[in-house]
Amino acid sequence: MRYLLPSLILVALLAMLMLRGYVHSEILADHRVRPPVATDQVPKEVLKGGPVIDTRGERPASLRVPDHQLVLTFDDGPDPTWTPKVLDALARHDAHGVFFVTGTMASRHPGLVRRMVEEGHEVGLHTFNHPDLSYQSKERIDRELSQNQLALAGAAGIRTSLFRPPYSSFADAMDNKSWPVTRYIGSRGYLTVVNDADSEDWKRPGVAEIIRRATPADGKGAIVLMHDSGGDRAQTVAALGRLLPQLKERGYEFTHLTEALDAPSAHARVQGVELWKGRAWVFLVGASEHITDALVVGLAVIGFLVMARFGLMLMLSAIHARRVRRPGFGWGGPASEATHPIPVPEPVSVLVPAYNEAKCIGSTVRSLMASDHPIEVIVVDDGSTDGTARIVEDLGLPDVRVVRQHNAGKPAALNRGLANARHDLVVMMDGDTVFEASTVRELVRPFADPRVGAVAGNAKVGNRDSLIGAWQHIEYVMGFNLDRRMYDVLRCMPTIPGAVGAFRRTALQRVGGMSDDTLAEDTDITMALHRDGWRVVYAERARAWTEAPETVRQLWSQRYRWSYGTMQAIWKHRRALVERGPSGRFGRVGLPLVSLFMVLAPLLAPLIDVFLLYGLVFGPTQKTVAAWLGVLAVQAACAAYAFRLDREPMTHLVSLPLQQILYRQLMYVVLLQSWITALTGGRLRWQKLRRTGAVGAPPGVSGVAAVPGPRERVGAGVERSPVG
Repeated sequence: MRYLLPSLILVALLAMLMLRGYVHSEILADHRVRPPVATDQVPKEVLKGGPVIDTRGERPASLRVPDHQLVLTFDDGPDPTWTPKVLDALARHDAHGVFFVTGTMASRHPGLVRRMVEEGHEVGLHTFNHPDLSYQSKERIDRELSQNQLALAGAAGIRTSLFRPPYSSFADAMDNKSWPVTRYIGSRGYLTVVNDADSEDWKRPGVAEIIRRATPADGKGAIVLMHDSGGDRAQTVAALGRLLPQLKERGYEFTHLTEALDAPSAHARVQGVELWKGRAWVFLVGASEHITDALVVGLAVIGFLVMARFGLMLMLSAIHARRVRRPGFGWGGPASEATHPIPVPEPVSVLVPAYNEAKCIGSTVRSLMASDHPIEVIVVDDGSTDGTARIVEDLGLPDVRVVRQHNAGKPAALNRGLANARHDLVVMMDGDTVFEASTVRELVRPFADPRVGAVAGNAKVGNRDSLIGAWQHIEYVMGFNLDRRMYDVLRCMPTIPGAVGAFRRTALQRVGGMSDDTLAEDTDITMALHRDGWRVVYAERARAWTEAPETVRQLWSQRYRWSYGTMQAIWKHRRALVERGPSGRFGRVGLPLVSLFMVLAPLLAPLIDVFLLYGLVFGPTQKTVAAWLGVLAVQAACAAYAFRLDREPMTHLVSLPLQQILYRQLMYVVLLQSWITALTGGRLRWQKLRRTGAVGAPPGVSGVAAVPGPRERVGAGVERSPVG
């Protein structure tokens, strides 16, 4: 279900967008209009006959409306703005008319079609997409007619025998291209209705001119062409208000066509399958309209969230950088900030939970031995089956201990390490991570402030040489690290990264240690510390180089766990929203921000690309591309600023556009799966990533102390595909 449902949702969404494009004449529409051609193949009785052309039999026939009968016809509707006003004007003067509706408009506004029928007006077909039928094949003509009838069936439960071709005028305008179409229409059982008085209201010539053109001479009958859609029809509505009483005084009757011709009604009720097909069609069209409206709202929401997040990140990151990089800044309190940084000389216990980390653990432990701060290293082997513990023991390094336990998961391993730690300050890292020589020192420096309970370090991607690694490198620098600067200033840091974080032992003990209630134990413990009143800060100089997933499958597994675990942590700490004190502050500031920026925004972010595709296919293409490039430009500026703060080369930003197109979709599906898992009550198990040992030392960083011993890379020589 976690895989099938997102696929079905995506297919349904694309189908709804395609349906909307179709009923808005954005796809499969043909706007060509054929110029007049010769008329020698059109029977003379048709060219000189009336506006009603009957080609249902062997010989064509033309019919006229009797004297003092006026049939008002309205094309191209129904329109939600002007059709009700036209209907109101007709109702005020007890007049009836014929509305030649298009299938696209009838499908979108079925209630107006029902009102036409209920108020005694006749309805005729005007095709579905309003093409010039002289350009179309018989199959396309049949489709235009049947889909138009389908819309009428769904809207009012009827079908009709009246038809007016798009772009038609008078009978004498019939030519050698339109006449075969008229013959074919008759063979399908329709009366073709043109007109003998054209108000030309579509030109908006003025109310008086519309009335003049719509008024027959000498009391003759007429079929008058008007419009209730296609633009501003205010002059049409105003003209009706004057035309109807004027002609009534002259003895005219305003009726529908079949009554004027003394013929059977053009309407027939539909039942059974045809009726339900029509209702299903109208329902789906309405759903496509509502879904698109919802997507537009979602796009507005994600646009606001993206811009708000970028604005907050840029502003607050600048504040954070100025504050922590100010000469003399220290963590010991206001007095120390004015003098000099206070060092923290206390030794530190470094906990390294490890499960089958044979390819990485040697480099990890040796990097710790290069630390310029006094440490003890406790490697907790969580039931590894690849000799991880033996590798560490064989290194024979001082102040490095190995603690073995049966496989119980990362939280249990960290708690076991915490129980064996000798010091009050504890650093936690992953078994695939390497530290720089100054990392531990920079991590513990904020503990000079007794209010600080935990410190987040600067996790960086070490294996960034592949495309997928470069994308994660951008994400780490731009997303995670800028976010941490922002959350530090707002005092609501949501996550201490598992790869590089430090804790005060007393703070951990007060909140009960690491918990396995969620799959994001790092987010869970961070939120718990906030609720207990501790400050959580970000140390930008405490750099750690971690091995990011190298295949799409591994990345999917990791982010699936992260997303689901974050949702679990938010739900676990939801009571903070209504609590008082530090817990309430975090609940009313931190939880909403995390929910908006880490859950809702990634879920809606692909709408930017959905509307890009929609705009490219349906238009307006230039405006759509410009808007998308504008968003990309904002992201690029934010990324460039983040790279500058982290002193990273800008070369990896070349892949930013591709990351935004592809990577965002992957994160969307992962987050959607997490939602489905949460809503269906599923429980995701811990997923171990396959390591390659690609990160052996801090790469590309000058001035970092060398890691003693040969660089261990068990996976060397193995080809690593960037998108496995």
